[in-house]
Amino acid sequence: MKKIVFLLHFCFLLNAQNKSSQSVDLIVHNAKVYTVDKDFTTAEAFAIKDGKFLEIGKNVNILTKYKSAKTINANGKPIYPGFYDPHSHFFNYAQTLWQADLVGTKSFPEIIKKLQAFNSQHPDSKWIIGRGWDQNDWAVKKFPSKELLDKSFPQKPIALVRIDGHAMILNSAALKLAKITNSTTVEGGLVELIDGEPTGILIDNAMNLAEKVIPQPTKAELTKMLKAAEKECFKLGLTTVSDAGISRSEIELMDELQKSNQLKIRDYAMVSLSEENLKYYLKKGPIKTDRLNVRSFKIYGDGALGSRGACLLKPYADNATTGFLLTSIKDLESSIAAIYKSDFQANTHCIGDSANRLVLDIYGKNLVGKNNRRWRIEHAQVVDKNDVPKFGKYSVIPSVQATHATSDMYWAGDRLGDERVKTAYAFKDLMEQNGLLANGSDFPVEAVNPLFGFHAAVGRQDAKNYPSNGYQMENALNRQQAMRGMTIWAAYSNFEENERGSIEPGKMADFVILASDLMKIENIKLRNVKVLGTFVGGEKVF
Repeated sequence: MKKIVFLLHFCFLLNAQNKSSQSVDLIVHNAKVYTVDKDFTTAEAFAIKDGKFLEIGKNVNILTKYKSAKTINANGKPIYPGFYDPHSHFFNYAQTLWQADLVGTKSFPEIIKKLQAFNSQHPDSKWIIGRGWDQNDWAVKKFPSKELLDKSFPQKPIALVRIDGHAMILNSAALKLAKITNSTTVEGGLVELIDGEPTGILIDNAMNLAEKVIPQPTKAELTKMLKAAEKECFKLGLTTVSDAGISRSEIELMDELQKSNQLKIRDYAMVSLSEENLKYYLKKGPIKTDRLNVRSFKIYGDGALGSRGACLLKPYADNATTGFLLTSIKDLESSIAAIYKSDFQANTHCIGDSANRLVLDIYGKNLVGKNNRRWRIEHAQVVDKNDVPKFGKYSVIPSVQATHATSDMYWAGDRLGDERVKTAYAFKDLMEQNGLLANGSDFPVEAVNPLFGFHAAVGRQDAKNYPSNGYQMENALNRQQAMRGMTIWAAYSNFEENERGSIEPGKMADFVILASDLMKIENIKLRNVKVLGTFVGGEKVF
C-alpha cells in the first residue's frame, strides 16, 4: 500500500512538473543529504544547473519546482559533499601505479621476491623503482642494506623508497650512477655508512642525489599515469585532491590536462619551495581555475618519525639522535618572510616537536596575531603542549592525517617514550585551537581511501580495528568533526569554502553517494563502506 501511495504521489508530482517546473540539468531525490553546512542540516533532494547546486530541500519541493531529463532516485542512500584530500601527493601516487608495490612486506627477502617478479614482467625497464617498505613491520626492525639487492640485481639499478617517502635504499649499481661514495655528505640528509661504506640507505635530502639520475616518465606516460590515478580517486569518492609539493612543469601539465578535459579531478597544488620557484610564482601570483588552485608553497621543516629524521626537542627514546631540519633556519626565515609579502600560503611539513616549535615561532614573527592568511602546518604530528596554543594565537591550520596515528601507534612509543608520545597525533587538541582542522591521507604514504582517515579520526583504530578501545582516544574527533575535516574544513584550508566543500546553493555540485550512513553505522564497518557514485560539477565520474 505504501509503495502504491508513493507511486501515485510521484506521478502527480511529475504531472505538476511538466506544467510549470523550471528545467535543470539533474535532480537527485529520495536521499539523505548531509549538506555539511554550518548547522550540519540534512535534506532529501537537490537540483543542479550548470554544474552547481541550485536548490536543496524536501522531495516534494524539488520535484514540484524543477524538471530534468536526468533524475536519480537515491533510494534512501546517504549523500555527502565530494570528499577532499587536503594533503596528498597525486602526481607521486600516479607514478607509483607503475612501480613495484612493497606495501605490507614483512621482510627484505620478501621484497627481493617481489622485485624479481616485477622484473620478469618489465624486463626492458632500465631501473626498478619500488615504494612502500617499512622496517617497523619486520621481525628485525632495522634498516636493510644493499647486499641482497646486489646479489639478485648486480647490473640493473634499484631504488626503493620507504613508505613515508623520507628514506630510500639503492643497490651498488644505483649508488655508482648517483656517484654516492663514503665521502658524500648532504645538508639535511644522510648517507648511511657501516664500517665506512655506504649501506645503500639514503635519508631525506640525500635522496635527491638518486632522484637526479632516475629516469623520468615522458609526458605521454605521465598523462596515462595521472588518468589512472584519477580513476582510482573517483572510485573512492575523492573529488578534490592535492599535490603537497610539485614542480612548475608538473603544475603546468596538470593545468593543460584539466583545461583539455583529459582530467576532471580538482587539485590543490602546493609549489615545491626552491629559490627558482619562489621567484617565479611570487611574481606571477596565485593561479585559480575551477579545477586547479595554486596559492601555496610547500616547505619541508624536518623528516619523518619512522626514519628518525623528525626533528625533536630531546633525543629519540631509542636512539641518541634528535633528527634534523631539511631546510636551514636561515632559509626558513627568509622564505616565509617573502611569502608573507604575497598572497600565497606557507604550508610547512613539521613532524617533530622541535620543528613544530621552530616553524610556529617563525610564522608568529610574520603573522603576529589573529589573521586570515590560513597558513598551515602539514602533519603537526608531535607538538609540545606549550606550543599547541600557538595554532590559535596565529590562526595556523593543522593539516593532519588521522591514519598516521593508527599506522605509527605500534612503534611511536618506542621512538618518543611513554610521556612524549601523548603529545603526538593530538587531533582534538589541535582542532580546538581554531575550531577546525584539515584531515588528509598523505597518499601514497597511506592508502588513498578517505574513509580510512574518517575511521582513524573517530575510532582511532586501524584496518584490524585495533586497539579495541581506540588509541589515545582523548584526541578522537566526533563524526561531524571528522566529516567536516574531509569536506568544508578542508575546503576552508584551501580558500575554497565559498565554492565547494558543502552541499549549498551556488556551490559546485561535487558529491558522493555511499551505500551506508557514515554518521550511524558502527566504527568497525566504516572502512568497508562502498561508494555508489561520485559526481564532479554534476557529472557522474564514477
